[in-house]
Amino acid sequence: MTVPFATSARSSVGLEWELMLADGATGDLAPRAPEILRELEESTALERYTVTGELLTNTVEVTSGIGDTVAAAVDDIADAIAAVRTVSDPLDVELLCAGSHPFAQWYDQQVTDKTRYNKLIERTQWWGRNMMIWGIHVHVGVDDVAKVFPIINALTVYLPHLQSLSASSPFWAGERTGYASNRSLVFQQLPTAGLPWPLDTWSQFEGYLDDLVGTGVMEDATEVRWDIRPAPRWGTIEVRACDGMSTLPELAALAAFIQVLVEHFSRELDAGRELLTLQPWFIRENKWRAARYGLDARVIVDRAGTQVPVTEHIRAKLDELADIAVELKCARELSGIETILSQGASYARQLVVADAADGDLREVVQHLIREFRSGPTLREHLSALGH
Repeated sequence: MTVPFATSARSSVGLEWELMLADGATGDLAPRAPEILRELEESTALERYTVTGELLTNTVEVTSGIGDTVAAAVDDIADAIAAVRTVSDPLDVELLCAGSHPFAQWYDQQVTDKTRYNKLIERTQWWGRNMMIWGIHVHVGVDDVAKVFPIINALTVYLPHLQSLSASSPFWAGERTGYASNRSLVFQQLPTAGLPWPLDTWSQFEGYLDDLVGTGVMEDATEVRWDIRPAPRWGTIEVRACDGMSTLPELAALAAFIQVLVEHFSRELDAGRELLTLQPWFIRENKWRAARYGLDARVIVDRAGTQVPVTEHIRAKLDELADIAVELKCARELSGIETILSQGASYARQLVVADAADGDLREVVQHLIREFRSGPTLREHLSALGH
């Protein structure tokens, strides 16, 4: 199988953000996507952004156009959200985002009536119906197909960093899981999901597709659901490992981090230098640690097995990438990573709210709704609870 890799502008950026729809009164998930999308279809047809449905009718996905900068892509996302609100607000439907909804139950959700989703549920059954998960997808343009898998393999070293920063799913179906990112471990139960296979060349990827298409596992490359995957249609590397970000500035920060990492690795390859990769067993362990402990994780950072706090390694990498961020005009967005490190990722903020509310997860949902609107800070929310 020959799979062409499209031409794209180097280090261009595209963003996808999966958003929950919640009932304004109860905070429970609301299956209102079909009617919202119908209302938006005509008015958004010519926009740079898109608003589409997802597996479940409680979700809309907003997608940017191709941005020369992170800021341009984020502007598209902000415009898309504003458009959605013109329909959702009159319906008393709230928008929020996290890797999981704190208390919703899978058996109450409706699957979007599309052939691809019906086939997925038919095959995956209970695990497929449990995919009450929300994430972000960050695309970064790559100028040479020969770079794709070396960069993907290098990015897996930083997968726990990205996962820890974005971790936002500490609750599942009303239970406190003990994980910062329960979503990441649920999602990998799907066929062709999880960590990327350690391939070295594009021809090996084509062979992988030959094998799985030939055996009926999937129909084409779009069904490869790895945490980091090539997107041949767009000429990009797509990072899918992150939980749904709870605020737009956090989405911008993660996008900038991913963009500068990809550009850094591309420059290293241009200079003829080999990129660091880790043993697959270290990569798997790092993913689990990030899912379990979030920003409190210690991660393995070299082939000798050196372990350091993930926050320490993130800060060191940010210093190394600072000049590239300036060149790519995303230094302001990248500075949001330090904000996450100092104020806590979404999972930690959710746990604080839950504890202050004596475990009432409805308050966690209200906190997420307010955060998404860029309304009250965590401190103000706790004050409203009497803490």
